[in-house]
Amino acid sequence: MISLNNEENVDEVQIFDIPGGANTFEICAKFCYGMTVTLNAYNVIATRCAAEYLGMHEAIEKGNLIYKIDVFLSSSIFRSWKDSIILLQTSKSMLPLVEDLKVVSHCIESIANKACVDVSKVDWSYTYNRKKLPEENGIESNQNGLRTRLVPKDWWVEDLCELEVDLYKSVITNIKSKAVQSNEVIGEALKAYAYRRLPNFSKGMIQCGDVSKHRLIVETIVWLLPTEKGSVPCRFLLKLLKAAIFVESGDRTKEELVKRIGQQLEEASVSDILIQAPDGAATIYDVSIVQNIVRVFFIKDHNAEIESVGLDELEGIRKPGILSDASKLMVAKLIDGYLAEIAKDPNLPFSEFVNLAELVSSISRPAHDGLYRAIDTYLKVTVLEKRIL
Repeated sequence: MISLNNEENVDEVQIFDIPGGANTFEICAKFCYGMTVTLNAYNVIATRCAAEYLGMHEAIEKGNLIYKIDVFLSSSIFRSWKDSIILLQTSKSMLPLVEDLKVVSHCIESIANKACVDVSKVDWSYTYNRKKLPEENGIESNQNGLRTRLVPKDWWVEDLCELEVDLYKSVITNIKSKAVQSNEVIGEALKAYAYRRLPNFSKGMIQCGDVSKHRLIVETIVWLLPTEKGSVPCRFLLKLLKAAIFVESGDRTKEELVKRIGQQLEEASVSDILIQAPDGAATIYDVSIVQNIVRVFFIKDHNAEIESVGLDELEGIRKPGILSDASKLMVAKLIDGYLAEIAKDPNLPFSEFVNLAELVSSISRPAHDGLYRAIDTYLKVTVLEKRIL
């Protein structure tokens, strides 16, 4: 490059497009002159891209830098849980160059394989956020004097929260494809990621910030949810729904959450389903979305009754639906309590109050005190509002 420069006495050139900049170029240059270079999880991906850019292949010289780096990756980095995660994090700055090198895909596969190893074979290094168990501090030991190591099945979930959402999605998808980890463990991983990455998520809301980024996180978590009922708690699903509404996720995301919540609604509490109405709405709470959730809850029972009609005619009996009486009773009490809360809103339309109450009216209860209390509150608030007007 210097020789091609027409200016006289030029002994310096500027190279602007070297991957990783001056630091990685220096590593490559030192390697050419036989000097010792230090590679680690933080600089190896940039150095690999720089070596590719400079054409440091085996065809030029045996034992060239690309070959050395690839051996280092397979023999060291990909064998280390911590280093694999660090490398995956640093790969973001090298996109899209690194995609053609297959390094990221190999790293994702390595991480997924380690997350699926039997816990009895896991050497848990506690490199990130989890606290040590008492026996890891030497407090307990077995009869042979060796420390007892109890590694939980979800030992890896906190560590993966360090990853950006697109890389996290790739890793979790790979883990799910191996069908080794249970749906509950996958659910725990998604919960941990939501609480780490969505500010104030634990309080059922999200602080103002990069809305598009938070929307992507919410929609990715919903997309990754295991299909099986009970993989995550109903309370977590409801927090996701509130977050989806706040970040203005698409209808498909919200509909999927409504469907999942309805399938395990008996687990919810009144505070869980108090979903704020959109800005500018006349009412305090979004009652219509709760109505949709309740309808989903009864769909399975309704479908079961339809499917059993033919058999009922033959046997002269009516088969019960899938939902248990206990589940129905819990939902009835839940909605009674919910009605008592929304009844305090003077702007709540009478039709919304009645329609929701009628959805659970067929469920028998030992007592209807909760419903009577809700009606009493609604009437008092309505009358008081009219008197003030």
